[in-house]
Order: sequence, then C-alpha cells, then structure tokens
Amino acid sequence: MTVTYLKKAAKTPESESGNARAVVEEMLARIEAQGEEAVRFYAQELDKWSGPIVVTPEAVDQRTRDLAPALKRDIEFATDRVRRFALAQRDSVREFSIEMSPGVIAGQRLVPVNVAGCYVPTGRYAHIASAYMSIATAKAAGVETVVACSTPYQGQGIHPYVLYAMKVAGADIIMTLGGVQAVAAMANGLFTGKPADIIVGPGNKYVAEAKRMLFGKIGIDVFAGPSEVAIIADDTADAEIVATDIVAQVEHGHESPGWLLTTSRRLAEQVMARVPLLLDSLPPTARAAGQAAWRDYGEVAVCSTREELAALSDRYCCEHLQVQAADLDWWLSRLTNYGSLFLGEETTVAFGDKATGPNHILPTKSAARYSAGLSVHKFLKPLSWQRMTREGSCDIALATARISRMEGMEAHARSADVRLDKFFPGRAFDKGAPVTV
Repeated sequence: MTVTYLKKAAKTPESESGNARAVVEEMLARIEAQGEEAVRFYAQELDKWSGPIVVTPEAVDQRTRDLAPALKRDIEFATDRVRRFALAQRDSVREFSIEMSPGVIAGQRLVPVNVAGCYVPTGRYAHIASAYMSIATAKAAGVETVVACSTPYQGQGIHPYVLYAMKVAGADIIMTLGGVQAVAAMANGLFTGKPADIIVGPGNKYVAEAKRMLFGKIGIDVFAGPSEVAIIADDTADAEIVATDIVAQVEHGHESPGWLLTTSRRLAEQVMARVPLLLDSLPPTARAAGQAAWRDYGEVAVCSTREELAALSDRYCCEHLQVQAADLDWWLSRLTNYGSLFLGEETTVAFGDKATGPNHILPTKSAARYSAGLSVHKFLKPLSWQRMTREGSCDIALATARISRMEGMEAHARSADVRLDKFFPGRAFDKGAPVTV
C-alpha cells in the first residue's frame, strides 16, 4: 500500500494513559472497603460536592422548571428519535422456538438486565446527548431500573440541561456523582441498594479504566477512549466542509484524534491550511482542546486509489467514519471497521452525536474490529431454553452417554443413563464403554 503522510500524529491515546490504572485501582479498593463513606470522600475531594447524592424527583423538577421551552422541545425531539431507533433495533431480534427433532424443542428468550447504570459526563461540556443516548436505549430494551449518574456542575449539582435529558429519557434513579466514584457506586449498588448489571456511557480515561477493571463483575458497553473521527475524501469533496467536520470532533478534548484519508493531495493541502484557522475562531475552551488534539493527534494521509483508502480506513478502525467521496454505495459495501458510518457531505458526525437516532456511544482504540456501539442488544440477554418429551430425549441421551464416555466424563454419561433406564425400562441400548480410569 502506498501511503504518503502529510501530517503524522506525535502521540497516541495510549501514550497519555499514564497513571490512570494505578489511580483507579487505589480508588476502587478504597470504595470496596469503605463503601459510601469513600464515595462521599471522593465526591468532596475531586468534585467539591457534599450535597445529597440521590436526586429526588422534586429536586429534578425544581432545577429544570425554568429551562427555555425551545431547549426542552429540542431535547424531547432528539430523545424521541433515539428511542424510536432503539425500539426498531429491539424489533429486529426475536424470541423463537424450533423443533430440533420430534419431541425436542429448543428456544430463545430475550430478557433485559434488571439494573443498568448510565454514566453521563459533565466536565468541559454539558453532555446532554449522552444522557438520552444511554438511558432511552436501556429503557427501550425493557430494563426495569436505570440508575443515571453525572458530575456536579460548578458546585450546583447536575447540570439542569443534563437533568432534564435524564428525566425525559426515563431514568429511575439519578445520582450526583462523577468519575471513578460514580462507576464504583453503581457497580456496588451504593446509595440505591441496586447493583448495576451493566454500566454504559462515555467518560474520561479514569472512567474508562474503572469500567475496564470492573468488567466481569459487571458488563460494560465498550472499551472506550477519547473520541475519534476519520474522514475519507476524494477530489469531489468540499475542503471547507471536511475541515469543519474535523474541527467539530477534535473539540471533544485534548486527546481526540482527527484523521483525513484522501486520494487528493490538493484537497489534503487545502484542509491542512484551513483547520488551524477554524480552530483559531473557536471560543477559548473548544479552541484549547481542538488545537492540542490537532497538533498532537491529527493525521493526513494520501493514497493512490480508493481501494487503498478503504484498506487504510479499516486499519485505523475509527469510532466515527465519514465518507465524502463519489459512489457512496461502494464505500458502504466495502468498509468493515468503524463504530458508526456517515455517508455523504449531507451527513455529519455532529448530527449523529445529537439527534439522528443511532447511538453515539461507540467503540474507540480499534475496538470496532470486534465490537459495535451501544444498542438495545447490550441490555438484552438472549437466553436459550430446552424442553423434551421422553421419546424425544432417547437419541439425545444415547449420543450424550457415548460422547461423554469417549471424553472420559462418566458422571455426565450416567446423567443420560438414569433417564434411559427410567423412561425406557427393559430396552437395551449401546451407552458406550464405561470409564474406568
């Protein structure tokens, strides 16, 4: 593959993970030992929050009562679209039963987890969309209890915009907690008495590490890192739109990669010239994050053919992948590794981040090679079941007995034997040679 890099990243997200693992390990151990006392300590120490942890419905109503009606309508609009898409996902999988042979029936039930924990970050920005992306999807899956957590904002509890999104999406319990302490509290059922079966939602490297360390004790959505965007473009693309879309994503944070993969050197040079100017025009918070991300993590690669571009994109395995190139159907059929795909200049990651409907909680750090983003399927357990008649069990029992004895597992074989003896008295069967060693 012939790839020319006009810009190469100086860092990778892994290079900045630093001491996150050690910090999180210490915090989780303290919370495991001291419970709610340790959580309250970290809430005060890290977030300067000493108020109530569990937010009452009355407090939610009071803190969101005066929000602008237009904002409320926008949140309701976007939440409805996420809910509708999630319900369509739920309808795409089904329960079933099948008669494997006469008298032998096997089937599948779709059972939601009982308790889901939804983490909603609030730091540099108030992540309204992350609230309804996780909570509405869990409720669409049929989860009985959804516990939602978010960081106190400027010492005043959860940001009222986020609170309203949590309410509209259907959160059953809301807690004013952020960071590792929020993840640990949900995992252990602190303050609620309802330990989470799965914890979902984006967060910083400490939140991601806490979820990773707790995986096994709980389920998680994805192994997440900083937000990523890659744009595939050819000479039909609009350099201004490409540059703007890169800038829109690197404002997520100082460690958020933005990548341009193109067959057009002319376009690449135009975008590289334009991105710094667009970054300079942002307000201070976004400008600082975007400039650092583009400087340290931005890459621009030029390939000779679209086949090479597709192969390179699959190697990058990006969280958000935009295609601004001719023959969109070809790209849709060819690309395999991405968190979510955005086809054509009419479709941008920002739309998907906020209001299109498909979920924006997606795999990063190449996890899209084997994993998809958050969906109702993450909250559903496809549980199998079996039922047999006595006559239908006969062939199954004989095969089980013989295979078990060939494996050396005599007790397994006898579990089949005892049924053959009871259900078919007096009949002779070849059950295999008993295990003697």
